[in-house]
Amino acid sequence: MSASDRRDVAPPREHPDQPPAAPWANAADAPLGARGLSVGYRQRRRPDVVVLGPHDLALRRGALTVLLGPNGSGKTTLLRTLAGMQDPLAGTVTVEEEPLARLEARERARRMAVVLTDPVDVGLLRAVDLVALGRHPHTRWDGRLAERDHHVVAWALEAVGAQDLAQRRVTELSDGERQRVLIARALAQEPAVLLLDEPVAYVDVARRVELLGLLRDLAHECDLSVLVSTHDVDLALRGADQAWLLVPTADPARGQGHGRATLRDGAPEDLALQGAVSAAFGTEATAFDVATGTFRSARTPLASVRLAGDGPPARWTARALEREGLRVAEAGEPAAATITVREDPVRRWRLDAHEWSSDHASLGSMTTTLRRLLPHLASAPSRADAGVRHGLAADEPEP
Repeated sequence: MSASDRRDVAPPREHPDQPPAAPWANAADAPLGARGLSVGYRQRRRPDVVVLGPHDLALRRGALTVLLGPNGSGKTTLLRTLAGMQDPLAGTVTVEEEPLARLEARERARRMAVVLTDPVDVGLLRAVDLVALGRHPHTRWDGRLAERDHHVVAWALEAVGAQDLAQRRVTELSDGERQRVLIARALAQEPAVLLLDEPVAYVDVARRVELLGLLRDLAHECDLSVLVSTHDVDLALRGADQAWLLVPTADPARGQGHGRATLRDGAPEDLALQGAVSAAFGTEATAFDVATGTFRSARTPLASVRLAGDGPPARWTARALEREGLRVAEAGEPAAATITVREDPVRRWRLDAHEWSSDHASLGSMTTTLRRLLPHLASAPSRADAGVRHGLAADEPEP
């Protein structure tokens, strides 16, 4: 379904006086905001456990914002607090400038929709029946759907690309299909704010990309404020408009990563360049590579290898070398071996490692040979013409 089609079928908002999409400067202007918000857990006869805050928050209208942070940093706690499912320890949450705590359940559901990872027992409901439940905050006392309600349900299914699933029982749907139907149910509420907890947790990689792209399209085209918590950092950094990044701090009594988290807000690219992503997710074993936007092993490379070639084969060769504990040498740096990527599909990879040369038709074959050479590469002088034969016979066949 095209963007223009979605705009054509989208039902009119019940709050036509809302301002147009814009970067929000403060919580009072944002569809969802908070002032002085601290979240955590209350304990009997013991001090409260504060996992985040105090913070002022403002969720942008017409944008997809991702909530990121390592395990235990407070993502779910913050999302539940913003959804009104858990009381804040301090501060106020507002929805369209109204304190969330003062809104009755029906009015809250008109302004905010929530999609959680908790399993939902839907019995024998069809997908269209589940989506229709999203109209409950708008129906009369008898719960009957009016013509407009049916129109909104049909629009919601079409907006998420699930119109073909309408008559199927929810229990028969795949995880990805069910997730689309649950998002459609949330859209049927016609909210200003959409909160989702790990919506891509149980779907394959391709469906993850599709779902996040769908949520971004809906945010832009339906003027929604969408907040998604996820552990898929790489996908989130690529697909989100904004990011709320929870960075754990040190607790003197428990060590690094166990203290109260701080929230960094900004474009994903800005947070990466500022070092916030590295601060949040870096460990002794892994590090965030700002140059490539990916996570890599933080261990010291065993040796440097010169890589000659370009294009996708060369990039995948570099990944294979990293997996084997090697690094690609920069131009002019000494290297213990040279790998040349060629156009020849039969002898695509050429490996030269001091008096040892071999041609390979696959990366699997070449990396197998590299593993056998690793002890010698790690100890040999790092230059193309130095070292010994690594103990391999000249006529030894290629693995």
